[in-house]
Amino acid sequence: MQESGKNTESAVLSPVVNRHFLDYYRCPEAFASYQVSGPLSADCGYFCWSPDTICYGRTAGGARAAAAEAITYDAQCDLDCSASVSLLPFDPQEVIENLLRERYAAHFRDPGRLTHSIIRKLYYAARPYLGVAIRKHLQKVHLRNWNKLSFPQWPVDSTVDRLHRKLLALGMKAHGVDRVPFIWFWPDGYKCCAIVTHDVEDLEGKEYCRQLMDIDESYGLRSSFQVVPEVRYTVDAQFLESITSRGFEVNIHDLNHDGRLFAERGEFLRRAKRINQYARDFRAVGFRSGILYRNADWYDAFEFQYDMSIPSVGHLDPQRGGCCTVMPYFIGNLVEIPVTCTQDYTLFHILRDYSIGLWKEQIERIVAHNGLVSILVHPDYIIENRAREVYWALLSHLEDLRKREQAWTPLPREVAEWWRLRSQLRVVQENGQWSIQGEGKERACLAFAYASDNQVHYALDGADIREYS
Repeated sequence: MQESGKNTESAVLSPVVNRHFLDYYRCPEAFASYQVSGPLSADCGYFCWSPDTICYGRTAGGARAAAAEAITYDAQCDLDCSASVSLLPFDPQEVIENLLRERYAAHFRDPGRLTHSIIRKLYYAARPYLGVAIRKHLQKVHLRNWNKLSFPQWPVDSTVDRLHRKLLALGMKAHGVDRVPFIWFWPDGYKCCAIVTHDVEDLEGKEYCRQLMDIDESYGLRSSFQVVPEVRYTVDAQFLESITSRGFEVNIHDLNHDGRLFAERGEFLRRAKRINQYARDFRAVGFRSGILYRNADWYDAFEFQYDMSIPSVGHLDPQRGGCCTVMPYFIGNLVEIPVTCTQDYTLFHILRDYSIGLWKEQIERIVAHNGLVSILVHPDYIIENRAREVYWALLSHLEDLRKREQAWTPLPREVAEWWRLRSQLRVVQENGQWSIQGEGKERACLAFAYASDNQVHYALDGADIREYS
């Protein structure tokens, strides 16, 4: 733990714009401006902004902890919004970037660690010869004590979403207003969003894809199928056509699913070239890595429109961490669509839970933030009757969600297309009236954020949507 004395001088940085905040709300740029109150520390660490919001980064005061459980510094005491620009003892753009790119959890992906080199290599070399019973036993050993991790917050983490709301409330206070116009998160007035995705791991799963499409279709859903281009099974034009001709989507799932994609930078770049070529060959615009191994700082090598490899909270994934949001976001020019619900394999074989109780809890929390419900179900693991019945129950719940909560249920590529289109729209004021400008504005809805008594709530078309504490 290191101390950095509070700087009593005026802000040393000119006002800057928080691009992540602006992408999140698409509100007038003035509300995304801020200043840092002094020189930032050389080291990064954990601190909080009021007890409910954990941050990771550098600060201009207080102490930064080495672990989330050891936090002592609350940045709330050093905030200043007496001027028209918020004055903060940390850089919110940096803190949000650290969370979205999982830089706080970089040690979980360090290829130099023994468990990330020798043990992982041996496991994936032997994996084709291991049955599910042996694999899940080894995975339980690896994931032991997962429920003792305090950050990110299980079962859904929305730290970034809370940070954005706090920044918005602070901006309103600094500008002396009680409401801010912004572009609503989803098109056509939908209150939230839900997508279903399927990673096809082995030949048995590939052969079940037709039946799985029948099931999804029976509930009025179209889903995406992530296919492994090499080693696992043959991917021919006929198989791809059998998916896309029915209105479903094909994406790339790793290269050969050996757990080594992000193990070493040079090898990653060589594999990324082949992955990009398969994307062109398959006409795929989305990607998901095998086993959700990832390194967002390497994504510039990909030529995809979007990625779906980062969980909101990864306590039960081989690579822990999480992006701490239930909304899409940008990593460079790539749209990240986070995995916000527990995978089927994890639910059935690690938690040994053959019900939709956990999924319902996660969905409820996500919808409370008007967020993205992202479901990952493998055709390989729902072939047997008990698992398939659970999946039917989940689809029935999503069908009810679509009606009850006005949920949008698009393909993943449509989510990415919308988020990219939305990022080009602007809120402008003419003759005292706010409106949305830009190509595609017809699908966008104007919303307002209100702040009072330390609460923020949203209103769309004059109707209250959700209130947050």
